[in-house]
Amino acid sequence: MRYENNAMENKFKIVGGYNLQYPSPKKSNTIEEYIEDCPKNKTILDNLIRAWSIINNPKYEKILCSISGGSDSDIMLDIVWRCDKDNKVDYVWFDTGLEYQATKEHLKYLEEKYNIKFISEKAIKPIPITCKEYGEPFISKNVSEFIQRLQRHNFQWEDESYDVLIKKYPNCQSALEWWCNKKGENSQFNIKNKRWLKEFMIKNPPDFKISNKCCTYAKKKVATRILKENKYDLNIVGVRRSEGGARKTAYKNCFDENEVGIDNYRPIFWYTNQDKIDYENAYGVIHSGCYTKYGLQRTGCSGCQYGIYFEQELDVVKQYEPKLYKAVNNIFRKSYEYRRAYEEFKKEMDSKENNKM
Repeated sequence: MRYENNAMENKFKIVGGYNLQYPSPKKSNTIEEYIEDCPKNKTILDNLIRAWSIINNPKYEKILCSISGGSDSDIMLDIVWRCDKDNKVDYVWFDTGLEYQATKEHLKYLEEKYNIKFISEKAIKPIPITCKEYGEPFISKNVSEFIQRLQRHNFQWEDESYDVLIKKYPNCQSALEWWCNKKGENSQFNIKNKRWLKEFMIKNPPDFKISNKCCTYAKKKVATRILKENKYDLNIVGVRRSEGGARKTAYKNCFDENEVGIDNYRPIFWYTNQDKIDYENAYGVIHSGCYTKYGLQRTGCSGCQYGIYFEQELDVVKQYEPKLYKAVNNIFRKSYEYRRAYEEFKKEMDSKENNKM
């Protein structure tokens, strides 16, 4: 259903079941027009000026922006669309096959709101096949990557020093450094950053393959192919530094310029959670039912355990999307069981530690 009040200069809409309380978004002809509604927030103001300059740079003739339907993506889309006065930007959505119905409905709403059409791209290898062939995800992308490397070298989950292990597994240096906490005192790439994980794996070696390849074949390789085949000049993604984890160390700022190849831009890289709220209130950004109805803290591939709230997310999926719940439990069954065993092990070890005090 769609309603427009044409008597008003700024039209209000009801689209896709969303009751919009904000005027329809309007592209700006100048940066001055855009920042008229900017809140008193230096991060946002600096960000909008920079976004306008980069997106409207004549150097970039073809731009690709990756959309997920999540809250960060919503803000990035609003920024990019408002800055793109010459309509140079294409928007792509990666259909992993494990998307919430609420996300799909939200994407339809976004297409109507901004009068755009998302390019929908499916995974090179479906997630069920990737998990069967390479392994299931466990805890995080980094953890899954290092475990996969160790498994590839038939590692026996030994509690030995790095010097001993590197002689036994000479072609597995990086993963052994993770296992032996040799990445640096405060590095997040040490296994000790996952409390009791090493002790758990020594006592309970995984009897199934673990890998982070589901993301590689569902998103990363697909994005790389699209960028090359269509000769894009600029790649825009919604990464925020304050999210922490691998994203905090993977990038040092919001922009990477490459003399040969494609430049990369992250418009909301410096945004904090409060910056997001300020922007949403100023420019009328509305998020999907995953947040407003389901109460999720994050979105992405349904049932993925790359997050501390994955059990709560599973409860939500069970309640609102039972078919999806059945699917993810079939795909990630072994990694769910292993993660739950690890969480119980942590509680036991913490209890023992506390009793010593």
